[in-house]
Amino acid sequence: MSDCKRVVTFGEVMMRLSPPGYAKFSQVNELELAYGGGEANVAISLAYFGLGCQHVTRFPDNFIGKSATQYLRHHWLDTSEIIYGEGKMGKYFIEKGAVHRSSEVVYERDDSSFSSITSKMINWDRVLDGADWFHFTGITPGISEGAADSCRKAIGAARKYGITVSVDAHSRKNLWKYGKEEKEVMQELVKGCDILIASSYDIEHVLGIKGESDSFESAARKVTETYPKLQKVVDKNRDIKSASHNRIQGLMWNRRSVVYSPTFDITHIVDRVGTGDAFAAGLIYGLLHFDEDQEAIDFASAACALKHTVEGDANMVSITDVERLMDGNNSGRIIR
Repeated sequence: MSDCKRVVTFGEVMMRLSPPGYAKFSQVNELELAYGGGEANVAISLAYFGLGCQHVTRFPDNFIGKSATQYLRHHWLDTSEIIYGEGKMGKYFIEKGAVHRSSEVVYERDDSSFSSITSKMINWDRVLDGADWFHFTGITPGISEGAADSCRKAIGAARKYGITVSVDAHSRKNLWKYGKEEKEVMQELVKGCDILIASSYDIEHVLGIKGESDSFESAARKVTETYPKLQKVVDKNRDIKSASHNRIQGLMWNRRSVVYSPTFDITHIVDRVGTGDAFAAGLIYGLLHFDEDQEAIDFASAACALKHTVEGDANMVSITDVERLMDGNNSGRIIR
């Protein structure tokens, strides 16, 4: 863990409950427990790449909240700025699909401890002191007005200290229940961001910007014209053959052209949850460490591909694992 780069992430962490393997809930008498959330997944992935990572969130002040904290610590995250208070742990239940049966997810996150967070609870000047990167997703500001205000304050502090800010604009419409429109909030937040992870669909429906055609390049070009601070817009194409077989390819608009990664053929998916977060983590690592955009998008896509082979929310693979796949070693042979 010698890399001096430091990344801070912010967002809700939920308890994940699932039947073992690919069983259905109706088949089992016990569930496997883990913890995960979009931004925390990114931080854990980056910690496995050797970066110093800190996740900021709010947990219930009970043994469940402490258990979730210990989970994050176990995966090398700095948890010193986690807040504890009233409320419950958000949860989600997942039944993993296989072949022609889709995965299904049920969320229970209303009245969670995180949803009661306020911007006054976090000293972003202290949290971001010495950081190189701040990352959040479009899900977080949709949870509550306090969470949205916290994102706004974090971006302001990051701008003051010259810290790169990335946002994965993917959101969920059913979260926005506190009286603010998704587009209104996200448009304001993206103004302060350097890196946007978004599809042409996200750009249109989350940010209200439509390109001159349906292509990613057209939408990405338009969004960078609208938000001059944005330096790169990144997405991945996913060709779904079945629940067990996907093909993915990363693409990056860098204000000059679109850079494409190779296509990765993932024929036996173990767990698709968190693959977008693995892509975001790979992108952050790549942009921090490589001079060429091609290397960065290739690293992001290879990291994403490998996450499909890892159970749980986070991508617990090493830089060597990713580089091996980038070099074309996809045989899966035993390494001794």
